[in-house]
Amino acid sequence: MTPSAQISAVIELLLTIQNQRHAPADATANRFFRQRRYIGGGDRRYVSAQIWEMMRHYRKLQWWLKRIGSPINPRMMVAAYLMLTGKTLTEVSHLFSGERYAPLPLTQNEGLYLQSLEGQELFFKEMPKAVRYEIPDWVYPMLEQQYGENIDRELSALLEPASLDLRVNLLKEQRDNAKEMLKREGISSENMPLSPWGLRVEGRQSVTSTNLFKDGIIEIQDEGSQLIALMTGVTSQMRVLDFCAGAGGKTLAMAMMMQNKGQIIASDVHTVRVSAAEKRFRRAGVFNVQTHLFAEGAKWIKRRVKTFDRVLVDAPCSGTGTWRRNPDARLKFKENDLNELVAKQSEILDSAAKMVKEGGRLIYATCSILQKENQDQIEMFLKAHPEFKLVCPDTPDGLLPADFSNNPTFQLTPAQYKTDGFFCAVLERQKDAE
Repeated sequence: MTPSAQISAVIELLLTIQNQRHAPADATANRFFRQRRYIGGGDRRYVSAQIWEMMRHYRKLQWWLKRIGSPINPRMMVAAYLMLTGKTLTEVSHLFSGERYAPLPLTQNEGLYLQSLEGQELFFKEMPKAVRYEIPDWVYPMLEQQYGENIDRELSALLEPASLDLRVNLLKEQRDNAKEMLKREGISSENMPLSPWGLRVEGRQSVTSTNLFKDGIIEIQDEGSQLIALMTGVTSQMRVLDFCAGAGGKTLAMAMMMQNKGQIIASDVHTVRVSAAEKRFRRAGVFNVQTHLFAEGAKWIKRRVKTFDRVLVDAPCSGTGTWRRNPDARLKFKENDLNELVAKQSEILDSAAKMVKEGGRLIYATCSILQKENQDQIEMFLKAHPEFKLVCPDTPDGLLPADFSNNPTFQLTPAQYKTDGFFCAVLERQKDAE
């Protein structure tokens, strides 16, 4: 594709994402490219990179267009992005040439709007902080209260592209060996600083096409998610319930910790997720896991009340900790969404607590950086359930860094640990007094 044709594709994809605002942008982009097989690999990478950068700076682009009095539409957003990232009006005009596969030429008014952006940059001192950091206006005060003087550092890190994190499946291969095998497939990686199983790859790499991925030797999993699995302290003798298993990422990590022994039940309310998890289990060579669809009052639940050594609740949440990876999610997050999620998390915790046996542990986790979903949620739970108390993880020595093994909770952020934003708390059901 010519540079002009690439820009046309960027405009078209941005329009498609806007029109399908209820779907995740990455899913929309995948469908977009599947329907346009003529777009080659290099062009796909270019278009994707431009789209994700624009999504990362969406509010700033809208702010600039509003400031100069321009219509706010995909065509002007793309043109403004090009201007604000270093191109001149002449260069942009050449891209909008109207020639074959190129965008239509700039109108006189469009040219005048864009001329006022010459020499400007995406970041501007007069921007409100919520716009600068791509945070919904109503969320910013909460984060400001949480982070105080560190807010600029924390929110700047949340704007940066995320690394590609992998977990090596020790059921099949050791980390150092997997690292060398990846290198032979043309992918360089580094050992993670916190997870003993993790490898970190910089940039966008096609890991899913490698033999290691196809053979279940590696899984894509953020380092923070790996640490949550470690916090469970599961061993091969235990009965474990992954209460909101989703696609089974943490289930896989726990099965590996248990050396394919003991028993894990992976439960979720969505059939599609359970089916996807089962495929991952087979690929990873995991066979100590059973899957169940969750329904309150189901027979399998009633039979297992207070029987599990560990219950992991990876709760539905705002996903604010993953905004580096899903920048479009920032634009869709509403205050009512948070209120509904907090209520749902409380209900799920109440249900999951019933499944923990005396002396067993309940591990609560989110991929959120919001206190309402994390520390406040645990505080409310403990008030309602005095039979539980916060305890430090009993993970085998050496697997968790001291900062994590000596604390019952953690809050990860991209600024502090280069991970996604995760929260985790470990609670233990106390034995009844005799």
